[in-house]
Amino acid sequence: MTNISRAGTFRLGDRDVHRVGYGAMQLAGPGVFGPPRDRDQAIAVLREAVAAGVDHIDTSDFYGPHITNQIIREALSPYPAALTIVTKLGAVRSDDGSWLPAQSPDDLKRGVEDNLRNLGLEAIDVANLRVMGDVHAPSEGSIAPQFGALADLQRQGLIRHLGISNATASQVREAQDIAPVVCVQNLYNVAHREDDALIDTLAEQGIAFVPFFPLGGFGPLQSTTLSEVAASIGATVMQTALAWLLRRSPNILLIPGTSSVAHLQQNLAVAAIDLPEGAMAKLNSIATAAA
Repeated sequence: MTNISRAGTFRLGDRDVHRVGYGAMQLAGPGVFGPPRDRDQAIAVLREAVAAGVDHIDTSDFYGPHITNQIIREALSPYPAALTIVTKLGAVRSDDGSWLPAQSPDDLKRGVEDNLRNLGLEAIDVANLRVMGDVHAPSEGSIAPQFGALADLQRQGLIRHLGISNATASQVREAQDIAPVVCVQNLYNVAHREDDALIDTLAEQGIAFVPFFPLGGFGPLQSTTLSEVAASIGATVMQTALAWLLRRSPNILLIPGTSSVAHLQQNLAVAAIDLPEGAMAKLNSIATAAA
């Protein structure tokens, strides 16, 4: 298996984590709702990831809901000392699987308590405030009440570090005025690069940027250029898109998700991919063409 340390590390909170991590969303059932088709396989994926050196797992108690965190606990507890588990707060699921806002102070406290109970933790390593709205175009608006509520829970010792997800640059700055922000998690990939300036600013500040939807979003990227570059370097399209993210900025941390051990191994193998300059130039042109 690939040595993921080849991709380097970056600071997340008070730990240096490998830049190739794992996103647990796909461990739940279809639509991120209900139990997985194969719970044993979900457990095997988590254990394989940690055995390969993954020390950054992204999750949320609204995956399932509750189920993904319960699987993480069953698979990995007692947790390795170096493992950082990052969760998101700010939403709940209805009985039909709909995503509903849950951003009042009481909602956020219940979300923290749910995560702690289902993960079997005394404190959350990193909690991201998930700003509600369109993930393809985050909307402006004050997040001070919500982030302030999480900062209160941090002071109570229930959260170690804070982050923010699906946020604009001004919302990130507003959050930083309330409490230290250790990571920002937004949609970003080779075709959707609205956060270029934000990523560079965060890199200067030593703050991690964690892209979700690295291959497009709810529908896959349709890019001839991406496919051609992937073929030229002998990699899959997903591997190529992930390798571009690693090369884009040293503060980018990857959290590709899968419910397959074989696919997990493909994702971890991106740590060994060294994109040549010509390939980078071609990939950098995709966003311009998409625009």
